[in-house]
Amino acid sequence: MQNDKSIFLVKLSLFFVFILQASYSQAFTPDLLKADSLFENRSYKEAMEIYVPNYQNGLYSPAMLLKMAFIAEGIGDKEQATLYLGKYYDINPNPQIIEKIKNLTGQSSLSGYEVSDKDRFLLFLVEYKESILLVLSVALLISLGTTIWTKWKKNTRTTYWPVVILVLVIFMVNNFLMEPRSGLVTHSPSYIVSKPTAGGEMLEMIEPGHRLKIRSSKDIWYEIEWKNRVAYIRKDQVTRM
Repeated sequence: MQNDKSIFLVKLSLFFVFILQASYSQAFTPDLLKADSLFENRSYKEAMEIYVPNYQNGLYSPAMLLKMAFIAEGIGDKEQATLYLGKYYDINPNPQIIEKIKNLTGQSSLSGYEVSDKDRFLLFLVEYKESILLVLSVALLISLGTTIWTKWKKNTRTTYWPVVILVLVIFMVNNFLMEPRSGLVTHSPSYIVSKPTAGGEMLEMIEPGHRLKIRSSKDIWYEIEWKNRVAYIRKDQVTRM
């Protein structure tokens, strides 16, 4: 029974390591390197044709987002350029990005770009998520190896709780450590209301460029945080980032 238990835990640990390694290696796909080369050679249309599907699949870097924003602005698609810059801001909060978005949208002031210390810490964890998972996986294998070695060599009673806890932590980090869900207002005008109904009180009418923190989705509405209160906005007035 103990040997069966050990074999199961070894297989489970190796499964996690395999999944993490596969996920980690996806960030370095050859087509993105090709797209970067095309961008450097000013073949912007061809580069964008590679960047867009990778972005939609969640494979992007801050540098790639800036390149996409540059290309989109160059072809006159200010909405998409604003979207990519807004996504870049999610990863790397930067006052210069806010000024650029203001120029693109023609806004003198924008809401939703404030970043708290808690938000910065979460963004830091998300940015280094792959490294955190790699470290946890190594710790898991070391813990598992130490436990099995102690049992076999010293023939003493062993506990698998450290292994189980590490597996659970890896599962939680891999599945629940994510960037805050945010959206960019892209419809003019857009209405912030107090309730997810047509009869809800209108709290504010806003123009494109404002950034929203999305709490949940309800039918045709997003529940959002707006100026320190819960509010709602129609989904067709927002583009998810």
